[in-house]
Amino acid sequence: MKAFFKDIFEYHHFYNQKLIDVFLEHSNKIYDRTVPLFSHCLNAHQIWNSRILNTKALDVFELHKLDTFKSIDLSNYNDSLKIIDTFDFDETLVYKNSKGTVYENKVKDILFHITNHFTHHKGQLISDLRQHGIEPVITDYILYKR
Repeated sequence: MKAFFKDIFEYHHFYNQKLIDVFLEHSNKIYDRTVPLFSHCLNAHQIWNSRILNTKALDVFELHKLDTFKSIDLSNYNDSLKIIDTFDFDETLVYKNSKGTVYENKVKDILFHITNHFTHHKGQLISDLRQHGIEPVITDYILYKR
């Protein structure tokens, strides 16, 4: 299962970096919600990592500058790899959400949630690019594996 999660996080990191390149190339044409939405994705990934690693979390809606996206994504990716390498996937973590409500989930469920969350929002970002006449990167997992 560790190899599977490493592969999935590598896939997301690879295409996040490619999408960021498209955002940078077309920064004057991207949709108004692109920077806030991608910032949210980066923040959510970092927040979930921080819950597992017990480190300081970002705010879920903190805005980042486009030119910082790549480094934040790389840091998130590296932290996720550290989690995959060092945590028991069946370990149950108790944490508080952004509203202070206490929950508990297994590490493997949190890792899956992180990747699923990115998949959901990547679809929105790609749709936004197309609507503004920008050819997006094709992010299909099966193409990545080819």
